[in-house]
Amino acid sequence: MRIRLLTTLAFVLIYRFGSFVVLPGIDPYALSALRAQTDGGLLGLINMFSGGAFANASIFALGIMPYISASIVIQLLSFAVPYFQKMQREGESGRRKMNQITRYLTVAILLVQAPSYLVNLNVQMQMAGAAMPAGFWFIASSTLILCAGSMFVMWLGERITDKGIGNGISFIIMIGIIASFPGAVMTEFAFRMTESGGGGLVMFLLEIVCLLVVIAGAILLVQGTRKIPVQYAKRMVGNKQYGGVRQYIPLKVNSAGVMPIIFAQAIMFIPMTVVGFASAEGVSGFWAAFMNNNGFWYNLVFALMIIAFTYFYTAVTVNPTQMAEDMKRNNGFIPGIKPGKKTAEYIDSIMSRIVLPGSMFLALVAIMPAFAFLFGVTQEFAQFFGGTSLLILVGVILDTLQQIESHLLMRHYDGLMKSGRIKGRGGL
Repeated sequence: MRIRLLTTLAFVLIYRFGSFVVLPGIDPYALSALRAQTDGGLLGLINMFSGGAFANASIFALGIMPYISASIVIQLLSFAVPYFQKMQREGESGRRKMNQITRYLTVAILLVQAPSYLVNLNVQMQMAGAAMPAGFWFIASSTLILCAGSMFVMWLGERITDKGIGNGISFIIMIGIIASFPGAVMTEFAFRMTESGGGGLVMFLLEIVCLLVVIAGAILLVQGTRKIPVQYAKRMVGNKQYGGVRQYIPLKVNSAGVMPIIFAQAIMFIPMTVVGFASAEGVSGFWAAFMNNNGFWYNLVFALMIIAFTYFYTAVTVNPTQMAEDMKRNNGFIPGIKPGKKTAEYIDSIMSRIVLPGSMFLALVAIMPAFAFLFGVTQEFAQFFGGTSLLILVGVILDTLQQIESHLLMRHYDGLMKSGRIKGRGGL
């Protein structure tokens, strides 16, 4: 466990160090306009997910989101294209092939996003009175560096999954969000202390209380379950008796975890990529509506996509037919329900009932930053009143604690410290 924790810490330090390594040829003191551009809006979200690397013109500026976008495309194709369905049924070898295709698609997305980022960087540096090196070779080399940086971040995430603790990709996104939290709190505190902010220290403390309430609601959303009783019939094997007890199957209200939020947010970044970072502020009409993360249409589409992805991931992760077959094989049955097909239909109906309110509540928490912004909270701090950032933080932290607890139980340890056990999702 110590080795895993230290390995995870080492990879995180490498990622944070790379977030401050500026692209060759770029003056780091001429990035004031770029940092001002990323104070709010979609660019602010992109900068948050990259851990500030976007605003620093870092080699990791494009972050992990291109890989997330490629994963969305491949998983959707696995439901619609027979070739990908066949690979999905091939087990481990098929999974490796799909991962390799995902990496190739990630490179293709990066080759589109990197030049767009460089165009925006050039515009912002000119606004600050500086200039970016001109010429084809600088654009080509910088594009190559940005692509390599994002692929290296993806590699770090995979190494955290294999050698460290938690899901590496989600963990890297969480680290980027945590890095921006102290600055957001200080900005909100300074704003409330000014005359234009209003409310003073009392309003700031009230916002902190509201934030804690939202965090508690997010934890309940992630951990909420509906238990189905299962009775196991008595059976004799030799001189030993098995079964004759009642157990419960916990069906999670949100079986998909934070993945619907991450995938929906990645898709909502597409208009920014299509239009281009530099021209994002000057667009109007359809594109402008979907690049204003506080607008009505943006949040409506965002909420609907979260609901759709929640159903999609629940269908992927929960198989009622397989659960019914496993119960039947072990002489188990749900009281009042016939084993087999009827049991599968019953579990499916229960899942349909709990996924709908769970997905709607998940969508509501995701769009809460827009309401916080309407009530006068600064853009940076409003992102933590629910939204993608808070749900990712809660979900990833609980999953990481659960994995730590599982590793400790496998090694027969009660916890890392003498004062008690680590409480993950199972412990709570």
